[in-house]
Amino acid sequence: MSGQGGGVGTSVKGSAAVASNGSVDRQLLKMSELAERSGVSPGTIRYYLREGLLGGGEDIVRTSRNMAYYPPAYVERIELIKRLQEERFMPLRVIRGALREDPERVRALIELEDRILERALASTEDHSRVSRRAVQERYRLPRNVLDRLAEIGVLTPSQRGYDNDDVKIIEAIASFRAGGYDEALGFTVYDTLRYRKALEPLVQQEVRALLDRLAGEVEVERAMEIVAAGVEPLRELLGAMHSKLLLAELRRSRGRGDATEDDNEYA
Repeated sequence: MSGQGGGVGTSVKGSAAVASNGSVDRQLLKMSELAERSGVSPGTIRYYLREGLLGGGEDIVRTSRNMAYYPPAYVERIELIKRLQEERFMPLRVIRGALREDPERVRALIELEDRILERALASTEDHSRVSRRAVQERYRLPRNVLDRLAEIGVLTPSQRGYDNDDVKIIEAIASFRAGGYDEALGFTVYDTLRYRKALEPLVQQEVRALLDRLAGEVEVERAMEIVAAGVEPLRELLGAMHSKLLLAELRRSRGRGDATEDDNEYA
């Protein structure tokens, strides 16, 4: 089209303007520039383009058969794809679907995950850990018990000792043993695996539900406040529900025992 008053004419290809003299908006990037800024090779970028990971290509400006220019927004998109691959091990087909559906929500999800992890890691820094010696003196657990719990992954001590969650687990196990749950009756550290195996799928569902409901819906700081506020109530909820289910199961067990006695009486 022609500009009014004899201005420079432009043609539009995709969403970018190309001047009639062949010059391109310098905000656009050559393939080499896009590769340098994103830290990904041109071959990988071309693969992303073929797979539709960078959209339909409407915003690419092609000035000849072998020359094209790309929007700067591709840099963030490529960096996001690499993070999903390398940090979350997501296959490209899953990434493609997520980005097509709502790329902004994907970014919000990653930001929230990162902030939660940062806070969790900060709470387990070495300066807040309790030494092995202090734990043994305080809770009187044999060293071999602590070693076994670490071997099976229930505890994750560092050279500086145990983090706050480890200490709470140790405290609970010490209380169990003091109440009679010891090796003489067949109770061992391996019983803790039963609880971990039961909790793992529950925690996975909880994380998915939490992130799905918070990411992109509220500001990150508010989301962090909600996550923090739910920690203690969740522990109380799990404890109360466990007690309720335990009592119900004991009643069912007694009922099955009574039924068996009745069957034997009339056999």
